[in-house]
Amino acid sequence: MSIEEKIRDCEFNLKQINHFNPDPYYVDYFFKAYIQFVIDVYYKIFEEANGGFGLFVSGKCTKEKFEKKAKEKDDHLALKFLSWFEENYKKEHNGSYPNFIQETIYFFKQYNHLPKIIIKIRPNQRYKDDFFQSIQVGLTKGKIRSKKELEIEIKRQMPVYLEIINQKRKSRSEPKISKNQIIASAYLEMENYENMEISHACEVYLPVMRRILDESRKEIKQLTSWNG
Repeated sequence: MSIEEKIRDCEFNLKQINHFNPDPYYVDYFFKAYIQFVIDVYYKIFEEANGGFGLFVSGKCTKEKFEKKAKEKDDHLALKFLSWFEENYKKEHNGSYPNFIQETIYFFKQYNHLPKIIIKIRPNQRYKDDFFQSIQVGLTKGKIRSKKELEIEIKRQMPVYLEIINQKRKSRSEPKISKNQIIASAYLEMENYENMEISHACEVYLPVMRRILDESRKEIKQLTSWNG
């Protein structure tokens, strides 16, 4: 499967996340698939680099295997690409959402599952410092029991939530919101990442991943052309 197909699979899983959002069971299922395809994209980048630099790494070409083989062969151009990639990757992950996806990948690789998914209500048009409220919805085998129960819980939390968020918005001279402008969405319960909405993070990350791919291909071509 090509890198482009892997990215299309990320896009498909994002669509599924949006479709089932905020149901924790289905969001977890499709977010795990999304994360795995992101991991695969980076493997594929190093497989292309492996072919471009002629390192002949056997099996799945991870960054670590690429580095080991490049050092064994004392391939300065391959090591130069690796240094460039690490710097570029770090730069692309400076933003909060890309960094959140990166930390989720680390967690997933270590534990083979995702952190707990929680449901929060938020304005449909977000502002940077908006307050998001966790809600408790009845689940059966991890799935929301009914849309009606979700709606009842949102309505129950609505008065207090609107009062708090509108007070905060007023203090920042931002528009007031009404009950018709509140939606529920899925978030990860993750240390240092309190308000990272899964669907939005996945959407933000797609162009980041494409840039890393495009720029990596350009760098490989440039370095191997010099080598030729």
